[in-house]
Amino acid sequence: MDAIKCSSSFLHHTKLNTLFSNHTFPKISAPNFKPLFRPISISAKDRRSNEAENIAVVEKPLKSDRFFISDGLPSPFGPTVRDDGVNFSVYSTNSVSATICLISLSDLRQNKVTEEIPLDPSRNRTGHVWHVFLRGDFKDMLYGYRFDGKFSPDEGHYYDSSNILLDPYAKAIISRDEFGVLGPDDNCWPQMACMVPTREEEFDWEGDMHLKLPQKDLVIYEMHVRGFTRHESSKIEFPGTYQGVAEKLDHLKELGINCIELMPCHEFNELEYYSYNTILGDHRVNFWGYSTIGFFSPMIRYASASSNNFAGRAINEFKILVKEAHKRGIEVIMDVVLNHTAEGNEKGPIFSFRGVDNSVYYMLAPKGEFYNYSGCGNTFNCNHPVVRQFILDCLRYWVTEMHVDGFRFDLGSIMSRSSSLWDAANVYGADVEGDLLTTGTPISCPPVIDMISNDPILRGVKLIAEAWDAGGLYQVGMFPHWGIWSEWNGKFRDVVRQFIKGTDGFSGAFAECLCGSPNLYQGGRKPWHSINFICAHDGFTLADLVTYNNKNNLANGEENNDGENHNYSWNCGEEGDFASISVKRLRKRQMRNFFVSLMVSQGVPMIYMGDEYGHTKGGNNNTYCHDNYMNYFRWDKKEEAHSDFFRFCRILIKFRDECESLGLNDFPTAKRLQWHGLAPEIPNWSETSRFVAFSLVDSVKKEIYVAFNTSHLATLVSLPNRPGYRWEPFVDTSKPSPYDCITPDLPERETAMKQYRHFLDANVYPMLSYSSIILLLSPIKDP
Repeated sequence: MDAIKCSSSFLHHTKLNTLFSNHTFPKISAPNFKPLFRPISISAKDRRSNEAENIAVVEKPLKSDRFFISDGLPSPFGPTVRDDGVNFSVYSTNSVSATICLISLSDLRQNKVTEEIPLDPSRNRTGHVWHVFLRGDFKDMLYGYRFDGKFSPDEGHYYDSSNILLDPYAKAIISRDEFGVLGPDDNCWPQMACMVPTREEEFDWEGDMHLKLPQKDLVIYEMHVRGFTRHESSKIEFPGTYQGVAEKLDHLKELGINCIELMPCHEFNELEYYSYNTILGDHRVNFWGYSTIGFFSPMIRYASASSNNFAGRAINEFKILVKEAHKRGIEVIMDVVLNHTAEGNEKGPIFSFRGVDNSVYYMLAPKGEFYNYSGCGNTFNCNHPVVRQFILDCLRYWVTEMHVDGFRFDLGSIMSRSSSLWDAANVYGADVEGDLLTTGTPISCPPVIDMISNDPILRGVKLIAEAWDAGGLYQVGMFPHWGIWSEWNGKFRDVVRQFIKGTDGFSGAFAECLCGSPNLYQGGRKPWHSINFICAHDGFTLADLVTYNNKNNLANGEENNDGENHNYSWNCGEEGDFASISVKRLRKRQMRNFFVSLMVSQGVPMIYMGDEYGHTKGGNNNTYCHDNYMNYFRWDKKEEAHSDFFRFCRILIKFRDECESLGLNDFPTAKRLQWHGLAPEIPNWSETSRFVAFSLVDSVKKEIYVAFNTSHLATLVSLPNRPGYRWEPFVDTSKPSPYDCITPDLPERETAMKQYRHFLDANVYPMLSYSSIILLLSPIKDP
C-alpha cells in the first residue's frame, strides 16, 4: 500500500501532477446544472460596484426597523448571545466594507434577504475585526455577510459583494432540508445562511461529563453517522441520523466498544459533485463528508427534524448522541478535516473563507495559486496566526459545548507545514538568521500543534493524527507529538496484512507490531500512542480483504482508476463472492486471524463499522460517493452472523479487556514477554519464517500463549513447560464456530476440551495452515 493515503474523497480520483491545484468540480448533468451561487434579490439599497475603493464610505447611519443596533464588541468571534441581544464579530483583514444580512427562514427558501445592515468602519471595526450588536426578534432568523474589496486572484483576493458569505464561526448552517435532495430549481449549491443563537437553546446535559478513559484501554469503532442506521433493516424511526446512532448504541456496548470515532459530522454539501451514475442508476454524492463547509456546525441533515428550527435540533441531537454514549461508557471522537475546505481551488465556489479573507485562510503561492497538499484543491493555512487561533477555538467549542472526548485529524501532517506568511518575525516576533522557509515546508515545532498540545482544555482530550498528507509528507512515528499525540499506524496495517496472508520476510516486523511498534514510538511515547487498525473507511473492508485481489471500483463511474491499487489483500484462491466451500472456510479463518492479531497487540485497536459481521462492499475500496448499500450497516446481516463472526469479535474484545497484559502502559520487556518458535524460546526470525509465537505474563490470567501460523502447511507446536499447569485452548481460528472460542458457557465444552487433551498432556498443539491460537494456563488436578 502506498505510503501516502488520504481519507478525503478527491484524493482518490484526482491525479496530483503539481503542488498547485488543478482541481475542477465534477460536471453536473445538464438538467441539474445551476450556477454555484446566484445573487440573492435585495430589497435594501443598491449594491456598490465590485471595483472597491481603498476607503469605505458609509452613506447612511446604521438603522433598522426590526433591530436595535449598537457598536458591538470585537471578541469573541462569531455570534454571541449577550443580555437581550446578539453580538456578531468576524475577522477580515483586506475587506474595505462589510454588511450583515438578516434572512428569515421563509425568505431563504425564496432566495431573498430580509434586511441588510451596512457596518460603519469607524464604529463597527476594531483593527481587522468587524462587529455589531443587534437586539430584536431573531425567531427563525438567519444571517450572513457581504464583504467588498479587491477581486484580484493574482494577489490572493476574492472579494465580491454579490456573495452572501457564511461566518467561519457559525454554530449551525442552513441550506436544504433533506440529505441528498436538490435545492430550489434543482440547485446543488443553494444559498446557505447561518443560525442566530438564542437563549432558548439551553441543553440539559443531566450532569454529563467527559469519561476520561485511559487511552490504553480504548477499543475504537470508526463509524459513519448516516451509514450506521440508514438501511431499512435498522428498523428505527429516524434512520441515518444522530438519533438513529443513539438508538443503536447498545449494539456497540454488546460488542465491547468504549470509543466511537465519527467520520466527518461538520456541515458539508453531499451534493458537491452530484452526477448521474450510469453503472448503478443512482447519483454520485459526497457521502463520506471529507469536504467541510463549517467547522463549528454539526451536519444539519444528520438531524431527524424538519425544516422548522432543524439547525438547533441538529445541535441538540448531536449532544444527545454524546450524552447517551457517555451513559454507556463510550467516548466520542470526531474526525476533523482541518486541512482543506469545500471551496476547492480558484474554480470552486465562494461561500465563506475565500470571500471573507482568502489570503489568510488558504496557503497561497506568490501569484495567488492554491497549494494543494490536501489533494482536494486547497490547503488550510493552519500555521497562520489567525487560522491557528480559529482551529483552537473550534476544537475548544466541540469539547466544552458538545462534550466530545477527542479528535482524529484527517491528513494531520498538513498542520506541520509552514504557513503562507511563515517567517520568524511573523510567528515569534523576532528575526532569526536563516529562518525564512518556503511555504509548506515541514517544521519541527509547528505553532498550531504546539498550541493544541499545551492548551489547558485540549491537552486533556484524545488527539490522533493521520500522520501523512497528499503532498508526500509521511510522518508515521515522527509526528510532532509533545508526548500526547497518537497516530493512525499505517505501518501496522500494512505489515499485519502481509504477514497474515503469508508473505515472506515479515515475521520480525509483525513481532514489532505485536509489541506496540516500539521501533516507531519508543523515545517519548507509549504503546497506546499507536492506533492499530487492519481496515478503515478508506480501503477494503475486512471481508473484502480476504475476498478480492483487485479493487472493483467501476460503480464509482471513474473506470476503476480511483482508489488504492496496493491493498496487500488475498482472495484465498478464488476472486469474488462466488467461491468454493473450502475457499470460504479459509476466508473466515483469515478474518479471525486478522482480528486476533488486532486484539493481542499492544496499542489501541480500531475496528471499522460492519467488520464485526463481515460487511462487504463488493470489492470497492473507495466508496466515498455512494449513498447506498455499500456504505450502509446491514443489521439483518449482523443478526445472521450473531452466532458466528460477531460472537468471535465480542469474545475477543472482552478477553482483551480482562487481560492486564494486553493494554500495557509501556512496551513489554523480557521480564514479561517471551518469544517462541516451533520449540519454546527458540523464535525464528528468518526471511522465510511464517510462524510467530509469544507468551505473556498476565496478573489476571497468569500467562497467555499466542501463536500465528501463516504458512500453507500445518505444524505441530511444542509449548513452554509450566510445571503444575496445563495449557488449554481458548481460541483456535481453524475450528468452526462456536468452537473457535471455547468459553465457559459453551455447550458440550467438556467434550470439545477432551479432543485436545492428549496433545496438551504431551505439551504440544497441532496448528492448521493459516491459523492462530490463544492458550491459557489451567492447574493440573490430581487424577
